[in-house]
Amino acid sequence: MHKPGFDPGLTQQVIAPVRRIINQDGTFNVHRRGTTWRDFHPYLHLINMGWLRFLATLLFGYIVINTCFAAAYFELGPDQLQGAAAPTAAGRFLNDFFFSSHTLSTVGYGNISPKGIAGNAVAAFEALVGVLGFALATGLLFGRVSRPSAKIGFSENMLIAPYQDGASLQFRVVNRRVNSVMEVEARIMLMTVEMKDGAAQRAYHLLKLERDKVLFLPLTWTVVHPIDTESPLWGKTAEDLLRLQAEVLILIKAYDDTFAQTVLARHSYRHDEFLWNQRFAPAFSVDAEGDLVLELRKVGEVA
Repeated sequence: MHKPGFDPGLTQQVIAPVRRIINQDGTFNVHRRGTTWRDFHPYLHLINMGWLRFLATLLFGYIVINTCFAAAYFELGPDQLQGAAAPTAAGRFLNDFFFSSHTLSTVGYGNISPKGIAGNAVAAFEALVGVLGFALATGLLFGRVSRPSAKIGFSENMLIAPYQDGASLQFRVVNRRVNSVMEVEARIMLMTVEMKDGAAQRAYHLLKLERDKVLFLPLTWTVVHPIDTESPLWGKTAEDLLRLQAEVLILIKAYDDTFAQTVLARHSYRHDEFLWNQRFAPAFSVDAEGDLVLELRKVGEVA
């Protein structure tokens, strides 16, 4: 239990009901407003976006740049690009576009070539843009694939499960990738909304764990908080947790042996994601040759 002023950085003020503090994907439920273009960091944006959006952004940028240079060649006139002439304006613009893609990528097939000072100047500038642009794209791609790839998975629900002579709060974590993670630590915190001096305030309580660290995580780890007389959950019912808008916040910290870096994972469970008087079903078994077999789809199954 912590003193009333304890705040992990998520504010104690309650202005209106909110969905949750931490979203299912591990991001904080905070929307930023009032930012300017000076606050925007393209590298961070491109590194953190999904793979499909990242590849679509690269393709879109490639098409836009080639279209701009094709328009420049088209405006210079047909005498500035040898071999780009066509019966129609659309055909000539298409030839200009393909010449631009050859120049931007420094392929240079030779079927179309610049002619004249203006055409050569634009082609030279485009070649410079291509070299710098592809170097930037390569750096972004390397930055994405070289990031630690540990993916910590969480059970779909948190359980209020029998434990020794009482009860406990439990959830499961698993490394969903084949790389090794070790020295895995867990910290969990209970957030409730309570009335104090006539005003609603958030209260935070770090929960004591049966075991807050494991050395290795080749299988699953069931994180357990014993609900004893010192626990803020002692004597609480499902109705109490609903009234308190309870949410359990989780931070997992581990060492990724493949990339020699520390990886972090965040998750949360709200009161309506608790299952009462349930136990987790076994998620691994032993095959005929004596090897352990982990079933990732069974990580969140209950018996």
